[in-house]
Amino acid sequence: MPDAVEMIPHSLSFAAESPSRRSDVSVRQDGDVVGHRDGQRRFPGAPADAIRVCHVSMSLQTGGLERLLVDFSRWHDRRRFALQFVALSGNGPPAADIRAAGCPVRVLNESVTIRKVRTLVELSKLLRAEGIQVVHTHNTYAHFYGALAAKWAGVPVVVNTQHGRGCGSSWKARRQFRIANRLTQRIVGVSHDTARLCQRDDPAARDKIITIWNGINLERFLFRGPQFFPTAISVARLSPEKDFPTLLNAVHRVLTHVPDFRLRIVGDGPERAAIERMIDTLNLRNHVELLGERHDIPDLLAEAGFFVSSTRSEGLSLTLLEAMAVGLPIVTTSVGGIPEIVVEGQTGRLVPDNDPAALARAIVQMCDQRDAWTTMGRLGRQRVEENFEIRKMIESYETLYEDLMG
Repeated sequence: MPDAVEMIPHSLSFAAESPSRRSDVSVRQDGDVVGHRDGQRRFPGAPADAIRVCHVSMSLQTGGLERLLVDFSRWHDRRRFALQFVALSGNGPPAADIRAAGCPVRVLNESVTIRKVRTLVELSKLLRAEGIQVVHTHNTYAHFYGALAAKWAGVPVVVNTQHGRGCGSSWKARRQFRIANRLTQRIVGVSHDTARLCQRDDPAARDKIITIWNGINLERFLFRGPQFFPTAISVARLSPEKDFPTLLNAVHRVLTHVPDFRLRIVGDGPERAAIERMIDTLNLRNHVELLGERHDIPDLLAEAGFFVSSTRSEGLSLTLLEAMAVGLPIVTTSVGGIPEIVVEGQTGRLVPDNDPAALARAIVQMCDQRDAWTTMGRLGRQRVEENFEIRKMIESYETLYEDLMG
């Protein structure tokens, strides 16, 4: 197979700009760095022999992936690793959280538009100037740019994490994934399902693909157990793949059997207006509450009887892990990596996706089995403690970095 850089479409070629040219980017007043000034070292206080790791993501706006990046900044071993973070575009609250943890943040494009050639040039300059030893990319788009820039900068190790179900659905995403993988030492799926789909999308990289399960901060999500009334909670971005229409149709059916059932939905997103209309159409205004974006998720979870999700696509759901850590039973669709989290009949109920009737039956069954909620909740907490704790996740990545560095 030809070298990956030679396979880049002519429109993405960056040979015209030399890495030796000084970057014209600057430090913004809010503390983010847009690009890099040559000669600045951004690892204050790090040991001289610490491995220098740069996380590269599409954005640092609110989302599950970004929450994991914040956890990397907070919980990494500062004696062995020095971390910094680069977003191709998109700046939000996670960037401030990462800076507060003492790690530098850079945003290469202030708008959502990615300047392709300039982004590659600036990222490569940054990696070279900082002496980065490991580039850790997240999902496919950032992986493409990060792996190419790392090769140009002479970075010895590239690791990619795929947080969803495979590398993406388009031919372009698969092509970018395969090109970047030729320059990558390990591709990590956040679930066995994700790893399997990555192997399907790039069979030539099969031997590079492993699984490291996501983790959460158990100190934030303490065990509190379920409330014994028929109120479910769902925490998710209001986007098409979360399939809230199926959940609302299920609630409409549930009310025939459990007339005092309530659902609280936490989150925001592009589908909010459509969800509001559907709530009115189904006459659910007295039974479904939209809480919007919230920052008190542990307290909200502790006010519910159980957690419910109707998602059609999932890598390894952080919100399910958080609900289980608090001690809630789970009713969810059996998609992606979810069956790796929820044990049917022990920590919750699994149903097919896009099936309101099946989801409604599972919700009614859960409401009828309140005497089992505490046991389910404790088993769920135990499962998270044993398999999905944030420090264990980060230790797995740090061991991987050191192994690849040799």
